Amino acid sequence: MSTKQERMDAFGELLDIMDELREKCPWDSKQTLESLRHLTIEETYELSDAILKGDLKEIKKELGDILLHIVFYAKIGEEKQAFDIKDVLNGICEKLIYRHPHIFADTEVADASEVERNWEKLKLKEKDGNRRVLEGVPAALPAMIKAHRIQDKARGVGFDWDQKEQVWDKVREELAELEFEIKAGNVTDTEKEFGDLFFSMINAARLYGIDPEAALERTNIKFIQRFNYLEDQTLKKGKSLKDMNLEEMDKIWEEAKHKAH
Repeated sequence: MSTKQERMDAFGELLDIMDELREKCPWDSKQTLESLRHLTIEETYELSDAILKGDLKEIKKELGDILLHIVFYAKIGEEKQAFDIKDVLNGICEKLIYRHPHIFADTEVADASEVERNWEKLKLKEKDGNRRVLEGVPAALPAMIKAHRIQDKARGVGFDWDQKEQVWDKVREELAELEFEIKAGNVTDTEKEFGDLFFSMINAARLYGIDPEAALERTNIKFIQRFNYLEDQTLKKGKSLKDMNLEEMDKIWEEAKHKAH
């Protein structure tokens, strides 16, 4: 592995390259904080995909892309005389030291859960921090990730089930309410109850240490693989899916499931 100096040299080279690009490249020189935003979101999702695939080579590549964006934003901040990369690094270092008093001070913690609780409490005490527990959840987050983050923050201040098994009573309650509204034919309330059921299932996943976004994406990938197999086998038979009945498709689908194992 590289030495600390080698890592510092590599980071310094990236900063030098960014200075050159910002000065001389027509595309890089015209970028703004706003124009980079959607590209950063895209890069974050690409990193997420690589992590789900367990592709370490791709993870390394995507981390580089995200690091480039961080340096890019810092360079624009420097040009605006608002902040530079040093300010960014000092800020995160100060935050980490402040929020880890069990490492850098004399606070004692029993386990990782207590570390998380202390983290949320310290955030609320920060001079420029959010005074409301849930104000730190970005409004633009995808709904599933946002629900998970909301629940996690509420847990950080003690608002959570005493026993994780209790969540299943809530899940069953929400499912019963959904079935009732479906039978009643009330579309608006059915949508609300679907939301409540999703929220309770995300809560259950959190309590059992499961990332609901990752779990659903793995199921998406699995479905795509099996559906592609179904389509491929159908084409080999000289047919299209529209020519197949459900029983024929189910038979090939079962083949796809067994091949996955």
